[in-house]
Amino acid sequence: MLGARGAEIHIGLASAITSLDPHFHALTPNQNIAEHIFDTLIARDADQKLKPALAVSWRPVAPDAWEFKLRAGVKFHDGSDFGADDVKFSLQRPAMVPNSPSPFTIYTRSIADVQVMDRLTIIVHTHGPNPILPSELSSIAIVSSQRARNAATVDFNAGRAVIGTGPFKLVSWNHNDRIELARNEAYWGRPAAWDRVIFHILTNSAARTAALLAGTVQAIEQVPTADVAMLRARPDIEVVRSVSNRLMYLHVDTGRDISPKVQGAEGVQLAKNPLRDARVRLAISKAINRDALRDRVMEAMAVITGQLMPAGFSGYDPRLAPEHYDPGGARRLLAQAGYPAGFKIVLSAPSDRYVNDREVALTIAQMLSRVGIATTVEALPSSVYFARAAQLQFSLMLLGWSADTAEPSSPLRALLATYDPEHGMGSSNRGRYSNPGFDRLLREALGSAQGRDREELLRRATELAIGDLGIIPLYHQVNIWALRRDLSYAPRADERTYAHEIRPRAPEVAPR
Repeated sequence: MLGARGAEIHIGLASAITSLDPHFHALTPNQNIAEHIFDTLIARDADQKLKPALAVSWRPVAPDAWEFKLRAGVKFHDGSDFGADDVKFSLQRPAMVPNSPSPFTIYTRSIADVQVMDRLTIIVHTHGPNPILPSELSSIAIVSSQRARNAATVDFNAGRAVIGTGPFKLVSWNHNDRIELARNEAYWGRPAAWDRVIFHILTNSAARTAALLAGTVQAIEQVPTADVAMLRARPDIEVVRSVSNRLMYLHVDTGRDISPKVQGAEGVQLAKNPLRDARVRLAISKAINRDALRDRVMEAMAVITGQLMPAGFSGYDPRLAPEHYDPGGARRLLAQAGYPAGFKIVLSAPSDRYVNDREVALTIAQMLSRVGIATTVEALPSSVYFARAAQLQFSLMLLGWSADTAEPSSPLRALLATYDPEHGMGSSNRGRYSNPGFDRLLREALGSAQGRDREELLRRATELAIGDLGIIPLYHQVNIWALRRDLSYAPRADERTYAHEIRPRAPEVAPR
């Protein structure tokens, strides 16, 4: 019986895991698995509101310092005690992890020092005021300082250093196949309903649905949009959904004079990168029919956008509307920029990471080709795609970003700030966009600004960077799960699929 002693659950995941090192690659599938094994100081509920985890309370004690009181009696999976030294090490470790495709330093960049006051109290000192530090630390996993101090990413991937305080322990990881976890019987929080969890990596959308219908798995994430109506009609299946904080966008190579996957209309390498011209970027944006992407490709399971955050989240600005579809205007802009015959480009995209990612890329390619930008698609497995994107091998990229801090500073810092690894800025700026005016506004917003002043600076920074098309926003995903009717799951804006939050549904009691 589900939820009884010895119970197990099989869950179909949509994306492969690139690493078990929780500080190596800030990628949602990686973080999703890590958060089963490791805890953070502060967690988030399904609506992205902060709640205590390994920290039971937090408060500012100075303009540039926060005090965190830690939870007593917590044990790591190996039986060792959790304490302040583990937190200090964990907050320092992201800066020490080499070769990250998308570093976690965007969340730790403001930390100047971590002061251990006693075993259950720390003070985090920051480079100037940082009012969203608690929100940022909700993305940093706490590892064992004893087991991880001399561990490299390879040790985590081999399972040797995967020792956390979370609701599950790692049993095994078979790359691109499955991840098996066992319940942590000594977990400090609410016990999971499952002794054993098997995550199946099912990157093929049809295969996920088939596995659910066959009973091979009891729950799946990223339900194929084409299958939603069919699954809803079944009496044995429950479908739940939530608007996501994940922005889907195009990243554009604006940092180089010559871009590797751009050619002239005759197929000859261009001596000048057309993507550096704001008129060309605007032409690309105008050429995209976002309504058609939403209705035909995403089958209404998306919300088109012209900004970073969805409605209802901090940083949403109703004045930033989606770009109007205008193919004629796109052609005129190309001509004004000196490309009346257009040019050729490759649109690079993952084939197994986001909902309908390959289909979205192919559709955008057709739209761009119609205005004179002859576009071919290079769709790659995510394990290859993100590594190559980090090496700046692409010119035009389809990507997604989930604002885990539930406000706009996360994408502003990661995607649009000038690349500066020393200060954790531009960590996922794969187009190497750089705008000094934007950087000044962002630094001011992340510095001493508070409250409404800070929100206004972030709004102005967003308007500047989006107006300059440092990235080209497309839509926000709708997160969709399907699971057996005798299970329940609260849909999450952050796209996480938590086995410990899937619960057996209480049986209905017939009225007397």
